[in-house]
Amino acid sequence: MDDGSRHDHSEWQEVVLAARDRARSRQARMVERFGLSGDVQYHWSMDDAQITWSRDGKVFLTGRLTMIGSVSLARRTWLWSWANESLPRSVLGDIDRVRQFGEENDYPVLQWQGFDHHLELVAEARMVAASVLDAEGLWAESTDDAQLHFLVHDLASVAEHR
Repeated sequence: MDDGSRHDHSEWQEVVLAARDRARSRQARMVERFGLSGDVQYHWSMDDAQITWSRDGKVFLTGRLTMIGSVSLARRTWLWSWANESLPRSVLGDIDRVRQFGEENDYPVLQWQGFDHHLELVAEARMVAASVLDAEGLWAESTDDAQLHFLVHDLASVAEHR
């Protein structure tokens, strides 16, 4: 999957470290600000690119999802969402901007349609995608045969109707 592009490893690592710091800070702020720990349920949909969180059956938070990519556990590969033709357009959001960022800065990992699954490389790709798309948080869902990775945007509290 390597197309032979030059890859400045030290520059990539600087981008990854900055993105990781930003993502960790934003993730912690999101969890604390919206109370996303403890007994919280969620519902998500790729068809409308939405996620909702509830407690005791009452929705208290909504957000928009952008799918970053997926890991096939059987094949042990990562596939960027922009390269996955089976996904609904709504869940792709602005993911093409991540690929474009990779092209503009010669970061092959962001340009390859996919790559062999390495935990650290997947983590780096997720963090940089979160930074490029200014996400409020990261979120993942696991199934028996895949891991789905998302960015969370546009969080909005839902006021209780009394």
